[in-house]
Amino acid sequence: MAFLMSGVSEKYELVVGLEVHAQLSTLSKAFSSDSAAFGAEPNYNVSPISLGHPGTLPRINKKMVEYAVKMGLACNCSINLTNTFARKNYFYADLPKGFQTTQDQQPICLGGYITVKLADGTSKKIAIHHIHMEDDAGKSSHDQHDEFSFIDLNRAGVPLIEIVSEPDMRSAEEAGQFLTEVRRLLRYLDICDGNMEEGSMRCDANISVRLKGASAFGNRCEVKNLNSIRNVQRAIEHEFERQVAIIEEGGYIDQNTLNFNADTGETSVLRSKEMANDYRYFPEPDLLPVQLTAANLSAIRESMPALPNELFAKYTTELGLSDYDAGVIIADKEFAAYFEEVIKHTANYKSAANWLMGSVRSYINDNSIGINELALNPANLAGLIKLVDEGKINNSVAAQKLFPAMIKDSGKTADELAQKLNLLISQDTSEVDQFIQAVLAKYPDKVIEYQRGKKGVLGLFMGEVMKLSKGKIDPQKTNQLLIKELESK
Repeated sequence: MAFLMSGVSEKYELVVGLEVHAQLSTLSKAFSSDSAAFGAEPNYNVSPISLGHPGTLPRINKKMVEYAVKMGLACNCSINLTNTFARKNYFYADLPKGFQTTQDQQPICLGGYITVKLADGTSKKIAIHHIHMEDDAGKSSHDQHDEFSFIDLNRAGVPLIEIVSEPDMRSAEEAGQFLTEVRRLLRYLDICDGNMEEGSMRCDANISVRLKGASAFGNRCEVKNLNSIRNVQRAIEHEFERQVAIIEEGGYIDQNTLNFNADTGETSVLRSKEMANDYRYFPEPDLLPVQLTAANLSAIRESMPALPNELFAKYTTELGLSDYDAGVIIADKEFAAYFEEVIKHTANYKSAANWLMGSVRSYINDNSIGINELALNPANLAGLIKLVDEGKINNSVAAQKLFPAMIKDSGKTADELAQKLNLLISQDTSEVDQFIQAVLAKYPDKVIEYQRGKKGVLGLFMGEVMKLSKGKIDPQKTNQLLIKELESK
């Protein structure tokens, strides 16, 4: 597609809308009491109800409704108080009922938006069309046998929400950031683990192109079941080039459902795109409408944790952290929760952020653990910060000696370990004077250089004094004493 390199693609605008399916972390399935746990033996978490046997009746999972409302509130949606369900009819081996129980006319969440931050520092609101509840299909495996496909129905009936955006995205970057924010919200709310590799979060991308300045949308293609944020971006970039090339050559974009090959980075036709009437939607006769109240919404809202944007505003305004520091901390729910605990015990918020993004993050990355597995409790880390703030230990000794000791012996406080390891700064100025005299006597030629105006040798003297003292001195006070001694010679 060499013509794209010549600037022809600049004539066109990319248009993307995403449909994100999130498996909810409930104990049981959407409309039965079967376990919704991941990882069981194939076809173990099933029953006549989830298999849709004749004479069985579904019952609504209250947690599914609560979790859907939480996500709607987090996405600034309006919550629909009267919710009905419908049957979406299609036939496939992993759909035992012959239909999917979903919401058609009355989804639980309407409108709303998610704000994304882009690499150039700007922000953009991506509009949400709606969020609806439904149950999942089973899982087909086509690569485990030469002749047969295998069906695992454990996933059939697991509750889902589908977050459907408006076609508001104009780049692969915006789509990637939208997915990142959706996953972050799901994790903060603790309603889905957001693991795309295991399929608990999946994405379909609707992609089209149009001439810049045009108001009408072009024909769209839907790329199904993308299993990573990077693959979503790759599929979008490929489709933009493919569709522009077809249009430039005088062709027509067929509205197809596509598959994405992660190995080649290319899409291929899976089937011609279905229309809504192909599914023969009709009201679910076995489920009564779910009626919510203002009191229900108020209780759910009060149970929600602080969300990333709220924490970002708190950290940058109330705590005075930089946008970068705040962004790193809120990127992970557990990381932010740990920081929240630390700042309950110290008012030095900048130092707390530095320790988390420095020594703490290095340690958990090097040891491939989550911060919730860190042996060092937040109160003890705050105690280490206090020792540094009070001038009882310097930063380098705290990082290189005390912090590792606190990881190994998490039952002791920073003060207890610093005393045990003899790391506290000596308050005896006569001892510091001895170190200074020893260093100056060792380097008489450098003393002469200093007195002739070569002030850079001060760093040499300080380094030698630090070695002699094994770091147990106050660098600022020692520096003052060293200068005073040099000036007196």
